[in-house]
Amino acid sequence: MSAKKANLSGELKKYFGFSTFKGQQELIIQELLEGKDIFVLMPTGGGKSLCYQLPALISEGTAIVVSPLIALMKNQVDAVNGLSSENGIAHVLNSSLNKTQTKQVFDDIKSGKTKLLYVAPESLIKEDYLEFFRDVKISFVAIDEAHCISEWGHDFRPEYRNLKSIIDKIADVPVIALTATATPKVQDDIQKTLGMTDALVFKESFNRANLYYEVRPKVNVDKEIVKFINKHKGKSGIVYCLSRRKVEEFAQLLQVNGINALPYHAGLDQKVRVTNQDKFLMEEADVIVATIAFGMGIDKPDVRFVIHYDFPKSLESYYQETGRAGRDGGEGHCLAFYDPKDIEKLEKFLAQKPVSEREIGLQLLNEVVGYAETSMSRRQYILYYFGETFDPVNGEGAKMCDNASNPPKLKDASEDLKKVLKLIQETSEKFKSKDLISVIVGKENAVTKSYKLEQTSFFGFGKHEKDNYWKTILRQATVQNFLQKDIETYGVLKISPKGREVLDGKFKDSFLIAEDREFDLSQTKADSDQVQMQASGSLDQNLFGQLKELRKKVAKKCGIPPYTVFMDPSLEDMTVQYPITVEEITKIYGVGEGKAKKYGKEFADFISKYVEDNNIERTQDMVLKNVANKSSHKVFIIQSTDKKIDLEDIARAKNLSMNDLLKEMERIVYQGTKLNIDYYIEENFDEDMVDEFMEFMTESESDSMKVLLDEFGDELSDEEVRMLRIKFISDVAN
Repeated sequence: MSAKKANLSGELKKYFGFSTFKGQQELIIQELLEGKDIFVLMPTGGGKSLCYQLPALISEGTAIVVSPLIALMKNQVDAVNGLSSENGIAHVLNSSLNKTQTKQVFDDIKSGKTKLLYVAPESLIKEDYLEFFRDVKISFVAIDEAHCISEWGHDFRPEYRNLKSIIDKIADVPVIALTATATPKVQDDIQKTLGMTDALVFKESFNRANLYYEVRPKVNVDKEIVKFINKHKGKSGIVYCLSRRKVEEFAQLLQVNGINALPYHAGLDQKVRVTNQDKFLMEEADVIVATIAFGMGIDKPDVRFVIHYDFPKSLESYYQETGRAGRDGGEGHCLAFYDPKDIEKLEKFLAQKPVSEREIGLQLLNEVVGYAETSMSRRQYILYYFGETFDPVNGEGAKMCDNASNPPKLKDASEDLKKVLKLIQETSEKFKSKDLISVIVGKENAVTKSYKLEQTSFFGFGKHEKDNYWKTILRQATVQNFLQKDIETYGVLKISPKGREVLDGKFKDSFLIAEDREFDLSQTKADSDQVQMQASGSLDQNLFGQLKELRKKVAKKCGIPPYTVFMDPSLEDMTVQYPITVEEITKIYGVGEGKAKKYGKEFADFISKYVEDNNIERTQDMVLKNVANKSSHKVFIIQSTDKKIDLEDIARAKNLSMNDLLKEMERIVYQGTKLNIDYYIEENFDEDMVDEFMEFMTESESDSMKVLLDEFGDELSDEEVRMLRIKFISDVAN
């Protein structure tokens, strides 16, 4: 043992070609070879796998490496086998092997050839495998991605909880557990569950000083990402999305905009997944668009940016995914797009889970919101979460985040916090944030009416500020633990002990919020396809005002409301793109061929003259091309409504939810195509209500769902309002 100990540097050079160890690697390996249990907390890129690969290669017997992902195992096995002229030094044992392959693995272990055996936890519990392992020499057990053991970890796997009893059945050998992300709570949970509370703990700093952290509001996200990637042309990057569908759609959108991108998610055929991963590693593709299924164990040192299209469900996930950037110590830009509505969707999804899981999930999400909305150093926030202190002025990498390089202005909102807490107290802690905001700004809705809140003295006390301001107060009060979301009656806000201190005058600190950061897009789900197309700072306000006047003129001539000619986001996009032909108008956001033919010429001619008069140089690099949407069912929907088929049946035929069907129908009518759903409206709606709605739409200056729900939300559901809006746009605008 001591000879091995003395010659570790020589073994490192022999197998891996390195002259020196990184950080605490040598000490970890020495202690493991001495038979000690080890717990390793090391950030992504810190060299965790070498801590068990090298001791396995120089020890007698086979080391069992428990790993959660088949793709990760394959990657590691290929890497280890590449260190030797002989095949079989490392093997994988999982459900992907046939009988012949499994026998080969067992033979190689028996002969002493195999030094590392990668297994999934599910494979370990098979009785015939257990018997086999009991009869061969096992050097030690390594548990990679050990955070999977903890319910508080970001990738919890129930089968990991039983590892301790399984290892005890196999042999009395040392255990090394390794993870790149663990808060003090997760670390404690892992050690207790594995029965290794006396293990030696090796913890490297989680600070990745070369990474730049940035969070932007999720406005016009597709265009923003295309612009960002084009600025980093030829560099490797990863874009993370939460859903498989979004991965495929966005990969296509990048491709049609000239970006060499490929999709990766667990639902793809395994061959395609492996091919796409290899193309990225071999630099045949610049960008991978992926779900969290991608990246564990992917050792590509020169990933230059990691973009989060959707915010992940926990800070551990975020840290691990951003950690794939700049592993060579070079540039690494971590850009995330944040919209509170995405968090609300995740919260609603959690509401269906068992109480304990829900509680954990909500706490993890709260940390994510805190990070997204914080005005402090983002690096300091992350490191504090992992139990590490950081000096935001002189610490390594202190300037490497948006809040440090461009600090937001802070406002002391202590008095407004007190007013909000008092309101929650006086309304007996019964309401969700949406209803509390209605009370604060003095807007009546079904809840305020049923509780007669408009008759109270506090109704409308905050109407001098916008809704967004109060939303920020409520969100920050929750993040800073003055308020808590009730677990049982999900979403209802309760006052925490810290909040009670504020009410009792015992809390002496200030409650600060970022003044200039309004993340909430104030849009309902139905308006998600009408996101404002503002290319940051490039909106031509002068032209926008003139186009609104032109739209009014055109609308008056046709006897229709202005918003039915072109939506505001379409006009905004015109001020960025300066289209001067009808064909170019069809490329504008939210404009279809029908609408372009009908109204486009006047607008194209007007913009052409404006461009000439103001010597504007038009650039075409920001025309975002959209994918011909394969999932769009435009023709089918038009034909089905012509045949007067029930909307529920149309949705069922194409396996769509009613929400998705209405989105498709909105897209059709807003782009200028007629859609006749009168037959459905006549059968399902009160005639007077339809007349009242049509009259209101004719006089209204806006077609936003917010305006329509404020007016009709008590009598009609969201879906019903959307159906009537589709009828109106189709009848009047098209």
